[in-house]
Amino acid sequence: MTAALHRLSRVRWYLVIGIVVLVVINGFPFYWMALTSVKPGTELFAFPPRFITTAPDFSGFERLFETTNFLTYAKNSLIIATGATVVSVVVSALAAYGLTRFPFPGSRAFSTAILYAYTFAPIVIVVPLYGMFREAGLINSHLGMILAYASFGVPFSLWLLQPFFRAIPGELEEAAFVDGANRVKSAWYVVFPQALPGLIAVSVFTFLLAWEDYLFARVLITEDELKTLPIALHDLYNASLQDWPLLMAAAVLINVPVLIAFLFVQKYLVAGWGAGAIK
Repeated sequence: MTAALHRLSRVRWYLVIGIVVLVVINGFPFYWMALTSVKPGTELFAFPPRFITTAPDFSGFERLFETTNFLTYAKNSLIIATGATVVSVVVSALAAYGLTRFPFPGSRAFSTAILYAYTFAPIVIVVPLYGMFREAGLINSHLGMILAYASFGVPFSLWLLQPFFRAIPGELEEAAFVDGANRVKSAWYVVFPQALPGLIAVSVFTFLLAWEDYLFARVLITEDELKTLPIALHDLYNASLQDWPLLMAAAVLINVPVLIAFLFVQKYLVAGWGAGAIK
């Protein structure tokens, strides 16, 4: 009995230690980034390092807005990420609805083949994609970036949404038909609201994919006024002679929208990933 209690106590301690390690690994880098953005110059390289500052200095944020085009880069990222999200969600939702409501021989294999497109590393397709976009005149354009990110967002979103639509009973649509609704109205008012957790999950996935991507933006965008935030941050690192408060201020502002989005849609996101993994 004593040995069993001792083992249980050890397991509890290991569990607590594991939780603390996870919190530190995930939370400490963001805390240090935010702290560095407001540290005065005398504390940046102090030894031993200071984990709390008593004299916060926000001049890094001021220099960021005054000496760079940060707001322009943020606008570009927002337009591209939002556009890619809308395109991906609309296309994948309609495709998932069609594949689950109108199955045909080989529809499962077709869905699997589309998912395989997501398994290709971006570096493999970025060069041929650049060639196609150059011929189509989509280099240095928001539309080109939106289509590039949608090409990666749609396959995964389609795979994730199919279990949601498949789990919605067909009797609900039949009841809507009896009440006089057509196919479009039944899908809009009956099916899509039931799949809302999945739609939110794929929306967040696609938005983050476009918001944080570096490779496609670096290859497909060369004009400064069209750059996105990851490219701008990289260029600031190379051009600012390591102005760490300015760099960390930019990094904080890039990550804050992501954290806010997760806080608002966390329950839907968990439900979306869970359904996609289980069903």
